Amino acid sequence: MYPGTHADADPGRPAVIMAGSGEQLTYGELDERSTRLADALTGAGVGRGDTVALLSDNSVRAYEVYWAAMRSGRYIAAVNSHLAPAEAAYIVSDSGARALVVSAALGPLARAVAELLPDVPVKLVYGGEADGYAGYDAFLASGSPCRRADQPCGADLLYSSGTTGRPKGIQVDLPGRQVDEPGDALTPVLRARCGFGPDTVYLSPAPVYHAAPLRFGAAVHRLGGTVVMMQRFDAEAALRAIETHGVTHSQWVPTMFVRMLKLPDEVRSRYDLSSHRVAVHAAAPCPVEAKRAMIDWWGPVLVEYYASTEGAGMTFIDSEQWLTRPGSVGRAVVGVTRICDDEGTVLPPGEIGTVYFERDEVPFTYRGDEAGTRAAQHPEHETWTTTGDVGYLDDDGYLYLTGRAAFTIISGGVNIYPQEIEDALALHPAVFDVGVIGLPDEEMGEAVKAVVQPAPGATPGPELEAELLTYLRERIAHYKVPRSVDFTAELPRTPTGKLVKRRLKERYLVEEKEEPCEMR
Repeated sequence: MYPGTHADADPGRPAVIMAGSGEQLTYGELDERSTRLADALTGAGVGRGDTVALLSDNSVRAYEVYWAAMRSGRYIAAVNSHLAPAEAAYIVSDSGARALVVSAALGPLARAVAELLPDVPVKLVYGGEADGYAGYDAFLASGSPCRRADQPCGADLLYSSGTTGRPKGIQVDLPGRQVDEPGDALTPVLRARCGFGPDTVYLSPAPVYHAAPLRFGAAVHRLGGTVVMMQRFDAEAALRAIETHGVTHSQWVPTMFVRMLKLPDEVRSRYDLSSHRVAVHAAAPCPVEAKRAMIDWWGPVLVEYYASTEGAGMTFIDSEQWLTRPGSVGRAVVGVTRICDDEGTVLPPGEIGTVYFERDEVPFTYRGDEAGTRAAQHPEHETWTTTGDVGYLDDDGYLYLTGRAAFTIISGGVNIYPQEIEDALALHPAVFDVGVIGLPDEEMGEAVKAVVQPAPGATPGPELEAELLTYLRERIAHYKVPRSVDFTAELPRTPTGKLVKRRLKERYLVEEKEEPCEMR
């Protein structure tokens, strides 16, 4: 199914609600406006197989653009709205976009991108005006509201977050079916594993350009539910949205859990969360203590999955399973999980190696990057792919992540995985945020360094450093304890919560003579 199916049955049902303003987009409106946009793009020469780029804040209009592409056999490339102009323009250009739709709320970014991309044939702006763009609503008015008999299904063309380098376009073949025909992999999994359905009210607190919010919201629309979209994440506002809109399902990243757990008790208990049935989380391994605390607070409603923008594979684990296997991200529901060493040899349970998913066919390629595509594949099996995560399986096939290969610290010949150290520090009351990296060391090869953003009221300095190191020695092996702790006003995270360790490390490596952190 797709929005048109639900528009026919109940055109007034809300498809999208903005949590803050209460602005709504009904299924009838979503169906008509996406139909008009798809037709107008055809009239402007944007054809089947072409790319429509979207550069937007969280807005109901974003899903109009998404479904216009999906119902007309086009690719939709959602672009990170927090990038610098040159970075955003690179993605639009690399995707081969023949149309670019932006939000006027992005102001200078939208204008700068237009100047960098004079050759994109169709450039539209909604929510206001911007130099270099035509008006979105006027363009829609030129399109027909009548559905075409042929509505070939499109696909997303998303880009990796770029935490380890320049973003890579993740290309899949167009599905070769009509938009109202079944076939997408995610929707059946969400229905079976999480109970998504027509009564779902799904809270989406993350940026819509990110793969998970975009794809989960689309799955909700396929099933006829309602997406409640926050303009941006705020811990208390998220709890208020659950109560106000009767949210049944939600999706989070671990840093959001930590922020909510650090709310005062009187704030946490202020809101009625009784409608809330399933809280999905992913994007990064969740600290065990934080997840236990969330289950104690919300009940056994947490469901964790592990996947990637590439769609290589997917695991799931519910709260009951997790409580018997703390730290696991579950068993595979898409693909078969394989753990391999650097030579590609499959490792037995308990041994740490690169996480691959075995599929029947190659699940993705990196656009224009044959070498990058090959590097993501197993040395001997091209249908086994990885995104560089490291972990191990237990005897029952449950996966445990230990970090990313690119971030593994080798100190004295021993592998140290930063995630374990970060998890141990995350819930310390003096820690607001933390990142752990390895820095060159003449004796050990690399030395472990923790960089901490102190919580409000905590005083950075030698006393807090000593307190944190003592705290760690009580929780992890001493050889894993950082040699030192630095303090900073802010850690470089993407809006979706991922720590950009490349940038954190650059603070230390680019100018070795300068103090890398402001609050040491």
